[in-house]
Amino acid sequence: MKMQAFFSFLPLAGLLLLSLVSSSDDSRRDFVQCLARFSSNSTSMSDVIYTAKNSSYKSILNFSINNLRFAKPWTPKPSIIVTPIDESQVQTVVHCSRKYGMQIRIRCGGHDYEGLSYVSNVPFVMLDMINYRSIDVDVANATAWVQSGATLGELYYAIANKSKTLAFPGGVWSTVGVSGLIGGGGYGLLRRKYGLAADNVIDARIVNADGRILDRKSMGEDLFWAIRGGVASSFGVVMSWHIRLVVVPEIVTVFQVSRILEQNATQLVHKWQTVAPKLPKDLEIRIVANKFDKFKPAQVARTVLAESTVQIRFLSSFLGRMDQLLELMNERFPELGVQKEDCAEVSYIQAVLVFSLFSQNDPVENLLNRTSYKISFKAKSEYAKQPISVQGLNGIWDMLLKAETGKTNLILTSYGGQMDEIPESCIPFPHRAGTLYKIYMRIETDGNMPMALKWIRSLYDYLGPFVSPRTSYVNYNDLDLGMNNPNGPTDYAQASAWGKKYFKNNFDRLIRVKAVVDPSNFFRHEQSIPIIA
Repeated sequence: MKMQAFFSFLPLAGLLLLSLVSSSDDSRRDFVQCLARFSSNSTSMSDVIYTAKNSSYKSILNFSINNLRFAKPWTPKPSIIVTPIDESQVQTVVHCSRKYGMQIRIRCGGHDYEGLSYVSNVPFVMLDMINYRSIDVDVANATAWVQSGATLGELYYAIANKSKTLAFPGGVWSTVGVSGLIGGGGYGLLRRKYGLAADNVIDARIVNADGRILDRKSMGEDLFWAIRGGVASSFGVVMSWHIRLVVVPEIVTVFQVSRILEQNATQLVHKWQTVAPKLPKDLEIRIVANKFDKFKPAQVARTVLAESTVQIRFLSSFLGRMDQLLELMNERFPELGVQKEDCAEVSYIQAVLVFSLFSQNDPVENLLNRTSYKISFKAKSEYAKQPISVQGLNGIWDMLLKAETGKTNLILTSYGGQMDEIPESCIPFPHRAGTLYKIYMRIETDGNMPMALKWIRSLYDYLGPFVSPRTSYVNYNDLDLGMNNPNGPTDYAQASAWGKKYFKNNFDRLIRVKAVVDPSNFFRHEQSIPIIA
């Protein structure tokens, strides 16, 4: 009788919500019922909730999965997806999740390398921020407010529509979510000039574990420090970021020079390791290494034979004109032999297109495409503090050539410049002075996944002696490094196995902040900042 009386007073929107949940799943029913009761606008809440019974559930879940390794039928799925359109809906989800013991996963761009923003083996609700992505650019003050569901491409497009000489030092990949990028640091074309994305955040709005909305003043400097590079999803739901924009010239220069091993590529890479980090801040040069098939005529007429080698591409952007760049390269790295025909003068937003795998002549609107590149992959990262010997580099090339399954990719990203000048403790991201370059390694896993995983783990093991002490980039999260205890507190040694690699000594401060702001460990996942036993 009490239940019948309750349903007689439940708003129609609440009944619509309950109709999405199987009657056999009491916990989810209670959770959805809670959303209806505590939302300030139950009708709009019913429009942003999806369960497996909803016809749109699958398409919404899959839309922002960029690593297709986690788009398999057997991958654990969220019990409920919520796509909030305002802060109050996020507050309601936090309140009801705490009340009914549901864990939360927060997805913004969907580029989580291990799927932690949308995969878990425990019952969970996924907050998909895709509908919460407005951007307000203030040209006069060179700042912007960016909601957490926006992608880098959307942000860059919005800035370019307002100014040709303002930019944000974010990542190069346009479909990456702004919030996830900042939450782990975030590096891109402007890192050597202006530092990381997280270095250029001046305020934020966050929903904490108590459901309160905090800004920088009310959250305090410890929490504000932690969310800028220390895995923001460990501490709350970031709703928006207030970012500082930086000045770029109207015309910049990009170049690409490709060499194969037979064209002295190894010696060029060896030289690059010490030259690139010491170049002026306006110039960045990165390296992309791939297995490459060169073709030669066979003995039999009209046929060709493929012979594998490694191709090294030197990709560069320079905040200046071509003649300045050529003069600088002839002075500092003449061995690379950069010529005028290797270069192009473009606007800054065109350079962004180039490094997002578009053409400089493509429409800027291409940056608004949130699903331009999806693959199944496993990736790892390292930071090099000293040059790798020629012999060591040859060993890397041998491993690229021996990969028997899946397309491989190796990217070396130079540091130095402003990255050397920001103290290691300024934000949780610690990989500053003393770092020559970052190593990114990836293999596509659509074919033989066990063999692909074996290969990349072997490459990681091979690099060990050259990169000691071992460190990694948290935005390229890697569960091979270790995981938290899923059912309770994690001990310090277990957490340090991965935490020290990502954050070095900053990990200890992150643990202390976590203990103060989220002592119940409400916001958690396999590599969130833990509560220590």
